[in-house]
Amino acid sequence: MNPPPTPGPTPTPHPHHEPDAPRDLVGIGIGPANLSLAALAHPLGDLDTAFYDQRPAFAWHPGLLIEGATIQVPFLADLVTLADPTSPWTFLNWLRSRERLFPFYFAERFHIQRAEYDAYCRWVSANVPGLHFGHQVDAVRWNPERDLFEVDFTQLDTDGEAEALGRTYTRNVVLGIGTEPYVPEPLKPLVEAPGVPVLHAADYLDHRAALLAAEHVTVVGLGQSGAEIFLDLLRNRPAGREKLHWLGRTEAFAPMEYSKLGLEHFTPDHTRYFHALPESARDRLVTGQWQLHKGIDAGIIAALHDELYRRTLHGGWPDAVLTPGVRVRTAGRVATTKVELHLEHATQDSRSRLTTDAVVLATGYRERPLDRVLAGLDPYMRRDGQERPRVDEDYRLVLDPSVTGTVYVQNAETHTHGIGAPDLGLAAWRGAIILNSLTGREAYRLPRRTAFTTFGLTQRQQVPSPREAPALTPLVDDRR
Repeated sequence: MNPPPTPGPTPTPHPHHEPDAPRDLVGIGIGPANLSLAALAHPLGDLDTAFYDQRPAFAWHPGLLIEGATIQVPFLADLVTLADPTSPWTFLNWLRSRERLFPFYFAERFHIQRAEYDAYCRWVSANVPGLHFGHQVDAVRWNPERDLFEVDFTQLDTDGEAEALGRTYTRNVVLGIGTEPYVPEPLKPLVEAPGVPVLHAADYLDHRAALLAAEHVTVVGLGQSGAEIFLDLLRNRPAGREKLHWLGRTEAFAPMEYSKLGLEHFTPDHTRYFHALPESARDRLVTGQWQLHKGIDAGIIAALHDELYRRTLHGGWPDAVLTPGVRVRTAGRVATTKVELHLEHATQDSRSRLTTDAVVLATGYRERPLDRVLAGLDPYMRRDGQERPRVDEDYRLVLDPSVTGTVYVQNAETHTHGIGAPDLGLAAWRGAIILNSLTGREAYRLPRRTAFTTFGLTQRQQVPSPREAPALTPLVDDRR
């Protein structure tokens, strides 16, 4: 019999919290971002924090924990290491607590499986104090008489039904409500209709058995999730009778940019550069950087080609159609069990119809609108030219000066901080920035330089170097 796993670090008990006493920080949502923040706040014993999530327990994209699928960042991009490698909440310490450190060492894996990352996060969420699952936050308001935020919540029972109402007061709030599945407009009626075999990739594993049994399956979306789902279906359907379609709007099955200098777009240096740009420049840049975070892992592309090639061994081609550059114009039901997709290929200027038994939408995620939770703060919020919330460099919403408290945001600031906003590799650094801002001191010492790339010709702050680099000679326009 194997010995029981070593428990996680013993949580530091916090003094009894009086019901009406204001907290220092209340977090809304417990995904990886806020879980990282809670883990980094844990050793700062002078902070009184509480984090709320309506789910019964931590879960990280459970519908996409496909066997063998890996996360696209190294294991060092855990919840804490890149801000504090000595923290008890590191991935390596989780391995140690499970007596798996030596097996991991010999496995020589830099990119870990998604299921392993999820298990690690669940270990942290079960041991870090101050996390309240089964609590749905209903409203956040500013109380000018008390100079505090009021956070109203509903406590849910195990079935997700309302059990009790509650309210807490806090000096600061951090939103970590994450993203939600994106469904294109033409397909929304089918996803919402009962009994129709059209689902988002977020629910893939719940319906995997039915999809494998379906006569014909179509996967829409040419990103990482689409590739993983298509490969999983392909590997588990009989050779010569695969009956699979894979299509999407992207013009190619494009590999993700994963060069070492390309990855420097996910550094604090690039985040600072991006935040200092004008709004219009930021919007153009995000659109053009899609391949840095929306492409397909080259290993998955290779595995797909290998599987397709293997199926040609005895002659013939697999019954699988892979078509980039295609969008779904409209969609509807045929008879009672089938779906008809009306397709358009813009470059070829052609249209077609596809009848299928099931559709998986690997169409990605979108940031959840903050207005749902922050409706009570709307009069105080400052917005940009497109009515999006303004966020300063330290991840604080720009509010009316009459609000003396602070609202921080996590994974809701792509428009102000760039494509690194949802990246797991920047979670610990962002959490450290928030805690340094919150405490007014250097609770976490952060590097002043993180990339070899110099983003932009002008730099807002000089970074000391062991050796003096030659100064750039300014370009002078002599035209008169």
